Amino acid sequence: MAAVARRPARGEPVHVRAGRALRRVVSASASREVAALTRTAEVLQRPVTTGRQIAVTSIRGGAGKTTVTALLGTTYAHYRQDPVLLVEADPALGSLPLRLGAASLRWTTADLADIVAPQMSLLDVTGYLVQLPDNAWLLPGSQGRIGAMIDTVTYERVMVALRRYFGVTVVDCETLPAEVARAALSAAQARVLAAPATLDGVAATYAVLQWLRALPPHVIEGTVVALSVMSPRPGIDVAAAAERLATTGARVHVLPHDRHLAAGGRLRTELLSRPARLAAARLAAEVFELSQKRR
Repeated sequence: MAAVARRPARGEPVHVRAGRALRRVVSASASREVAALTRTAEVLQRPVTTGRQIAVTSIRGGAGKTTVTALLGTTYAHYRQDPVLLVEADPALGSLPLRLGAASLRWTTADLADIVAPQMSLLDVTGYLVQLPDNAWLLPGSQGRIGAMIDTVTYERVMVALRRYFGVTVVDCETLPAEVARAALSAAQARVLAAPATLDGVAATYAVLQWLRALPPHVIEGTVVALSVMSPRPGIDVAAAAERLATTGARVHVLPHDRHLAAGGRLRTELLSRPARLAAARLAAEVFELSQKRR
């Protein structure tokens, strides 16, 4: 697919980046921004006694679910010293390997359920995974073709087996109401619901959040909505939409429009706009903090 891709674009035009750099030089808010980044980094680097598993899903395709998974995984891998795992629990040609720039695919989520054994070391396990930068690893859901369906028993078996090897695991689930996605939401220590900043996307996500409110309280309390702005001029009031979604009890983070993310293809964090990088770090920190409140 590299042959059909254009040269990756930066998240912001050059004049926007230059203007922001100038404002940071002359603005007193620069020190506050540094302090906020320091606090975010401190949260992301906190140690864990048992691996934290974070499930990312959405109500429909095209909501930015895989992009959010890739952003979270790369952020944790950048800040943390322990290994980070990204799992694709979607065998129907999911795009997570493409987003992460995986050069080759071998074993899948379904395969590993029958391979991992308690006596295996981390080195043994990572031999079946795709290595990514910054001590991160990928377990794809397919090998570039439609794979066998993953049932809840297989999913739960592989996730329990892998939990002790990785400090943080981010799971790119199927869209709701798929059975494995519901099982992943229930078992995870924190949940992220990806939503596009469109009228129908917000309405559908609000309905899902209302459904989550009927479950045990920890579910909605451990859920964060990643509201992705897909275009430079969204057709809704994004701030008002975020406030509306937050009335359900879920946390809401807005991911601003970024040309690099909107283009698809391999995620290169150095090409992200500064607002997008900061928003991704804040989202990752809050999700991780919520995950530490659950065993």
